[in-house]
This record gives sequence, C-alpha cells and structure tokens, in this order.
Amino acid sequence: MSGGRVVTEADVREAAKAGRALIVPPGAIVTPAARDLARSLGMPLTEAEGAEPRKDRRADAPTHGHRVVALGADHGGFPLKEFLKAPLSELGYEVLDLGTSDTEAVDYPDFAVAVARAVAQGRAWRGIMIDGAGIGSSMAANKVRGVRAALCHDLTTAQNAREHNDANVLTLGGTLIGTRLAVDIVRTFLATEFGGGRHAKRVDKINSLDTARG
Repeated sequence: MSGGRVVTEADVREAAKAGRALIVPPGAIVTPAARDLARSLGMPLTEAEGAEPRKDRRADAPTHGHRVVALGADHGGFPLKEFLKAPLSELGYEVLDLGTSDTEAVDYPDFAVAVARAVAQGRAWRGIMIDGAGIGSSMAANKVRGVRAALCHDLTTAQNAREHNDANVLTLGGTLIGTRLAVDIVRTFLATEFGGGRHAKRVDKINSLDTARG
C-alpha cells in the first residue's frame, strides 16, 4: 500500500482496480478524500485484525462533522485570507487557519507547505493558500507528497482542477483577483466532484511522480 500509515485516494483506486476491499492497517490514517472516494465507489474500508477502532479524520476538531479547510497566506494574501473565513463558514466548512497573522513580510513557501501538509496528513479535507500571484505557493505545495495544488484564476480553471485533476489544494493570487471572484472560485473548487473515469489513470500518473526517481 502506498503512503505507509496514511491511506490515500491512490490506495483506494488500487484496491478498486483489483476488485478487493481496502484493508486499513492498525493505527493508519485514512484521509478524508480517500474516504469520500471509497464511499462513492461503494468500497468497504476494512480494519485489519487487531486494529483499534479508527477515528474518522473528518471528526478531528471540530467534532460536529464539518469538512475542515486549511487556509493559509503570506503577507500579500493575508487580506483575502481573512475575508474568506466568513464565506467558508457560511458554506458549512470549518477553517483551520495556518497563518500568517498580519501583513508583515513572510516567506510564502512556509505557509504553502503548512497548508499542503495539513491536507496530506488528513488534518484537512482541502487546502487554500493565497499569496500575491499564487504561482509560488502552487510550486511549494506540490512538493509535498500526496498534494495536487492548482492555481485557479476563474471558475473554469477551478472546475477543471477538481473534475479533471482531483486537485486537493487551491492557490489564489490575492493581489490579482477581487473578493467576489475569489469567493466564487472557492465555492466552485470545493463543490466540484472529481470526474473519475478516464481522468483517474492520469491522476494516478501524477501521484506516481511522488516516488519517481530521476
């Protein structure tokens, strides 16, 4: 199983392709995205014998079942980050704010990686990272194993990123788009389901690059 003690969407697809149930090792973390995919495929997640009762990662603080969205920004993205908290809450998402906390200059890779790791480790269902242009944060987030970060600048790119690429982190250019468009992009990104089908094998190839050498 790929990912060691973290069960990912790739593990679910591998089990589905083989026509078997997915065995969850003792103590393993199943990411929310993996649970969503298993549920959509009607695939049981079977606890290995001797495993302690699992804790649903979606129930990690908060415990009321809201999907957790990791939210981060550098100084250039800070104003938009703060603005997005209310719309995210209104849409029913719990925000995991990973900073920064003001407009003092900071390094965007630090916050992009924090958001990406929260998603990869299953502490968040999706991630949103904002810097001035969104480009550097996308590059940094995609260095984290299991993350597929997409820079989106309109509704079409947001929908495509989810439907075709199964992106799990959204990056935005906080100085390039307005608040109304940003909210629409976020809403579209979070609401769009992965299309699967012919897209799945291509996403699997992206995932395989995490362990590729050379």
